[in-house]
Amino acid sequence: MQSPLQISFRNLDRSLAVEANVREKVEKLDKLFKEIITCRVSVEALHKRHNKGNLYDVRIYITVPDGELVVSRRPDLHHAHEDIYVAVRDAFNAAQRQLRDYFRRRKGHFKTHQVVPQGKISQLFLDEGYGWITTPGGRQIYFHENSVLNHSFNDLKIGTNVQFHEEKGEHGPQASTVRVMGRYQI
Repeated sequence: MQSPLQISFRNLDRSLAVEANVREKVEKLDKLFKEIITCRVSVEALHKRHNKGNLYDVRIYITVPDGELVVSRRPDLHHAHEDIYVAVRDAFNAAQRQLRDYFRRRKGHFKTHQVVPQGKISQLFLDEGYGWITTPGGRQIYFHENSVLNHSFNDLKIGTNVQFHEEKGEHGPQASTVRVMGRYQI
């Protein structure tokens, strides 16, 4: 980190043990993510009860090259945050996830979901056991009756919407699997 760590306590006395725990967790983040510029941690007791029932809110503000990440856990949803060390642990786990996602996005590593091609059955040869799918782009894809997964080949109709996985066949593109789409899928 380029700037020193800042730790603040609100509505509770400064605790050397909690401060040491926070410093240890920040050092771990700093080792994993070298580009962290600054880190501020705020530990707050939301209620001033004496023995039990205090909920702790731990907020972490991390400055990175393109902006600031803020970790804020809603302690009212986590009764485990009556223990200050659990609240600190959960906040730093969330910070680590946010930093991991931030650096993935920064490096251009995105989760992508493969789009399954779709089309309509344009020709059926029930006696021979094959048919053709026409894609929205006008391509013709061959399919065999064994590639139909969730319906009987004999129940298919021309115009039925399908999803398919394409592969290269001996005589051009063919569908390795064909799934009949539900009525409301587009």
